[in-house]
Amino acid sequence: MDGLMMQVPLTLVHLFDRAGKFFANNEIVWRRPDRTIQRSTYGEFHRRAQKLANALTRLGVKPGDRVATLAWNHGRHLEAYFGIPLCGAVLHTLNPRLSAQDIAYIVNHADDSVVILDDVLWPLWERLRPEVKPRHVIVWGHGQPVPEGAIDYEQLIEPELPDFSPPPIGENDAAGLCYTSGTTGHPKGVLYSHRALVVHSLISAVPDSFGLSKSDVVLPVVPMFHVNAWGLPFTATMVGAKQVFPGPHLDPVSVLNLLADEQVTLTAGVPTVWLAILDQLDCNPGKWNLKALHTMIVGGSAAPQSMIEGFEKRYGLRIVHAWGMTEMSPIGTLCKPGPRGTRLPDPEWFKLRATQGTAVPFVDVRAVGDQGEVPWDGKSMGELHVRGPCVARSYFRNPAEADKFTMDGWFRTGDVVTIDPEGYLRITDRSKDLIKSGGEW
Repeated sequence: MDGLMMQVPLTLVHLFDRAGKFFANNEIVWRRPDRTIQRSTYGEFHRRAQKLANALTRLGVKPGDRVATLAWNHGRHLEAYFGIPLCGAVLHTLNPRLSAQDIAYIVNHADDSVVILDDVLWPLWERLRPEVKPRHVIVWGHGQPVPEGAIDYEQLIEPELPDFSPPPIGENDAAGLCYTSGTTGHPKGVLYSHRALVVHSLISAVPDSFGLSKSDVVLPVVPMFHVNAWGLPFTATMVGAKQVFPGPHLDPVSVLNLLADEQVTLTAGVPTVWLAILDQLDCNPGKWNLKALHTMIVGGSAAPQSMIEGFEKRYGLRIVHAWGMTEMSPIGTLCKPGPRGTRLPDPEWFKLRATQGTAVPFVDVRAVGDQGEVPWDGKSMGELHVRGPCVARSYFRNPAEADKFTMDGWFRTGDVVTIDPEGYLRITDRSKDLIKSGGEW
């Protein structure tokens, strides 16, 4: 017997419209390339993203077309995060830290019809330009004239109406595209559906995940080209949290100034970022007031136990260790110990906190050895397999990689893990026959 609930598609359009209706006065803040601070609101973001959708449609962008961004974290990039899917196109974030050869391969493999980039990244684009053929190149000038041959973003959207009627969009339609940065072979594309990104946002918002609400102030240090900044811009927009972006300035002092000045409550980045920030705090005691900061998400590589302990014991700051992959949208596990943690002495407490944690809702995990699934005893090692509504079932235009997906519907991560009786996962190694396919997480 079927249930009698309405079949309303889960799309980014709903998250976007919700932000415009309920959070119009909430702030979006970012540091510009010249280090000045720019302030906006969800209301302005909502209007401008619709102007962008109109402009892209006028340029001939059709549903399903890939529109790439090559940019740092800022409010105009957030407009593209929603303006591109709003018109039915696919948001494709490009990683400027890859080699020019890899970026050119990715642009051509994705068949990007439009590229929108930061003016500060134009020298990189110049090196790619002979190898790629998008129909249009648009530049965020940040108040400066754009290079010859490019379309000025502000001039492009200025005449457009701040009202856009999206084409029919289904929840299984493509909304985003990210490429892995594996250590061997070409990068591989992961094509996200609207449904996957919405479900991932819901997962991220629950208390034992990122736990975001409209009371939060969120600063993703992780770049918006790294698996959509781990989904934070989508989740923050869904709940109406104030968003703070560092622009191209990722040095520890610039980040610390933003954390303190904007009273950030949750931030996220890779271990190298937090190690540099811990060093600055140690060298400048009392300089920054971080009392508002309740959660620092760390992922991308294993978080040193000494770092977790240092932040908590010396500054009262909580590191939450996370693990995920490009293929997972990307959150897979987080370490937020519950009652078990309160029973542990200090050394064991921090040892537990350094694990990758337990699977978030809607992510199933198993460890598989030569003889099949291994027990959850904290000792037996096996390759980690995952499945869920936010996990890829294949790569974009890459049937040769079908062996990464099992016949019974799981994705082979390539990580060798142990899982303890309470589900805490610890990565111990990489499978020798697999590349690091989750490199962009």
